[in-house]
Amino acid sequence: MTYTKPPLTYEEQADLLLGRGMVADRALLIERLQQVSYYRLSGYWYPFRRFDPSRRQRLDDFVPGTDFETIWNRYVFDRRLRLILLDAIERIEVAVRSRLAYLHAREFGPFAYATDANTLPGCSGPQRATFLQNVQAEVNRSKDTFIEHFKRKYGDQHKHLPVWMAVETMAFGSVLTFYRGSPRRIKKGIASIFEMPERVFSSWLLTLNTVRNICAHHGRLWNREFGTAPMIPRQDKYPEWHQPQPFRNSRTFAVLTICKWCVDRIAPQSRWGMRLRSLLSEYPRIPLDEMGFPADWERSPIWAPSVGA
Repeated sequence: MTYTKPPLTYEEQADLLLGRGMVADRALLIERLQQVSYYRLSGYWYPFRRFDPSRRQRLDDFVPGTDFETIWNRYVFDRRLRLILLDAIERIEVAVRSRLAYLHAREFGPFAYATDANTLPGCSGPQRATFLQNVQAEVNRSKDTFIEHFKRKYGDQHKHLPVWMAVETMAFGSVLTFYRGSPRRIKKGIASIFEMPERVFSSWLLTLNTVRNICAHHGRLWNREFGTAPMIPRQDKYPEWHQPQPFRNSRTFAVLTICKWCVDRIAPQSRWGMRLRSLLSEYPRIPLDEMGFPADWERSPIWAPSVGA
C-alpha cells in the first residue's frame, strides 16, 4: 500500500482535530502543535478516540467532551515523570557501575574484563566481541580528559582502559551486559547492596535499561505496559512488596516502586519519593490505575514513609 497522506500546516492540523470533536481554543491549539508535534501528541489522545465495538477498533473522531487541555496536562505530566525517573535510574546505574568495577578489579585485576574471557563467563563468543566493540566505541566517543591522559601515558603498553575507567564511559546497556556476564558471586555482591536476590535484581536492571531508553528518547511512559516486566520478590521473603495487595509488574508503578526501593538503600537521605508524591499531587486528574497504581498504594510499607501526613 502506498502512503498518500500529505503534510499539513499547523492550522490544518488544528482544524482536523477540531473537526473530529476536540474541544480547544484554536489559537492555543496551533501554538501547542508548534511546540510538540501532532504525531507525538497522538499517543496521548489515542485513548480519547471513540471505539467501535463492531469493528473492534478506534475511530478517528473523539469521545464527546474531549478537552485538549486534559491531553496536554498528561503530556506535561509524562515529561516531568520521565525526569524524575531518570534521576533515580542515574543513581542506581552509578552505584552498580562503581561496585561492579570494584569487585571485578579486586578479583581479576584492572584489565581482565577485556583480556580474559574467563572473567565474564556469562558473556562469551560473539556476545563478548560485541560487548568489547561497544565499550571501545564508547571510549572513543568520550571527551573525558582522564581517557586522553591514560592514552598518552600508558597507551604504548595498554590497549584497554582499567575497568574503573572503562565503566565511566559505558552506556547502561553495556553496564547491563557487563553485570550479567560477570560471575554469580560478583552479581550477588552487587545485588546485596540493594537487599535483593541476584536473579530479581538482574531482571530489574533489564527493565530499568528499557525505561531509561524510553526516557532518553522522550517516549510516552506514564501508562505504558512493559514487555520486559521486572520480577517481584517472593511474598514469603519480602512481604512488604505484597502489602496491602499485589500489583501488576508490567506497569509504571512497578518501575517506580523498584526505584523507590533502590534509592532508599543507596541514598537514604534522598527525597525522591516525596518529589514523586508532589508531582502526583500537582496532577490529580491523572488516572493512576492506568499506571498500575493499586487503589491503596499509600499503605504500602515501601511507600508509606514518602506519603505521610
